Amino acid sequence: MRVRKSIILLFVLLFVSSVPLFAQVEDAGDPQPENLGIDAAQQKLRTVSISKFEDAGFWHAQMPHEQGVVTIRTLEGAPMDKEPLEAEQEAGIDLEDKNVIGVKVQFFKRGMHHISIMPSRPLPIEGITKTISLWVVGRNSPHTLKVLVRDQFGNSGEVTMGRLNFTGWKKMVATVPTHIKQRDYHYANKMGIQIEGFRLDMDPKETFGTYYVYVDGLRATTDLFAEESRDIDDMKDNW
Repeated sequence: MRVRKSIILLFVLLFVSSVPLFAQVEDAGDPQPENLGIDAAQQKLRTVSISKFEDAGFWHAQMPHEQGVVTIRTLEGAPMDKEPLEAEQEAGIDLEDKNVIGVKVQFFKRGMHHISIMPSRPLPIEGITKTISLWVVGRNSPHTLKVLVRDQFGNSGEVTMGRLNFTGWKKMVATVPTHIKQRDYHYANKMGIQIEGFRLDMDPKETFGTYYVYVDGLRATTDLFAEESRDIDDMKDNW
């Protein structure tokens, strides 16, 4: 009888002690870049602009011909809540930022479809990337948006931004997972990742009719400490 009571008491204590943990996860909010993937004693974090999506001519969208037709174009507009970058203002950089990219998908049939949105060339990010952010109009759909990346050693990876089940503009933020290799201590000049494009994994239940999605303001929060502290007379292993 005493053994049974002890087991019940232990179960209750374990249950009560686990409650704050669940509450903490639910209230965590956006990831904090300074706490992500810390592998150096010092960090110099900066948020940089990767693409303002001003010209659809730099991008192309594609999907298998038997699944549907996808169109990409430049549209005037911007999310009202998007704030200018402090570093750009300090440097006096005043580039145009009045357009967004729109993607229109016309489905022929239902299925496990994928739409790729690719730049004309990969977009490099200096330093060690902590988070990637993107403004998106998702049209309250269950489709999933992913960022396609490649490291300096040719390995491909993907970063899941999340489902597009919201209305209006939303700033989506994703943490770059630690299994994506961004640094090798043997090579000081091979660091960081490149963005190769985006992929929309379509929910089969919603692959009918016409679907629209809009994107703007691709940015990254990156640690530039190693880049700025590199010896200027160090040799480059690129021959």
